[in-house]
Amino acid sequence: MKILETLFLLILVGIIVAAGNSVGYQINIVNSLEALVVLVIISAIGFLLSRLPLLNKLPVILWVSVVAAFVSSPIFPWHEKIITLSDQVSLLAVCTPVLAYAGLAIGKDLALFKRISWRIIPVSLAVFSGTFIFASLIAQLTLTWEGVI
Repeated sequence: MKILETLFLLILVGIIVAAGNSVGYQINIVNSLEALVVLVIISAIGFLLSRLPLLNKLPVILWVSVVAAFVSSPIFPWHEKIITLSDQVSLLAVCTPVLAYAGLAIGKDLALFKRISWRIIPVSLAVFSGTFIFASLIAQLTLTWEGVI
């Protein structure tokens, strides 16, 4: 994907998330836009880092996560402002356009799904069940160990 196209899509998704955050979760649109400008900038920096010659062997999500962790850590001068802004964005408002895009991407490969047929159902049920069970187990152990429950 071209760099300008990706940056345009990041901005477009940011606007969609701001609208969803404002309408669905009654967050002021100006606050939503401020927060999403910061999140889009973090994402854009991570994306641009992943395009550098030595860094392009690792996935974009790693670089976005590294940038996000850095700017929200205490060693970054404006970490409190960034954390305060990002607290105003609902995770579900972010998930909606991402899942819509995933649905469109899957729809593009419908012929492949027809060829796989019914065999995808038990595999996906096993994967989803295993993910849920082990995530629950890890959460239970961690919360018990920390004394929360």
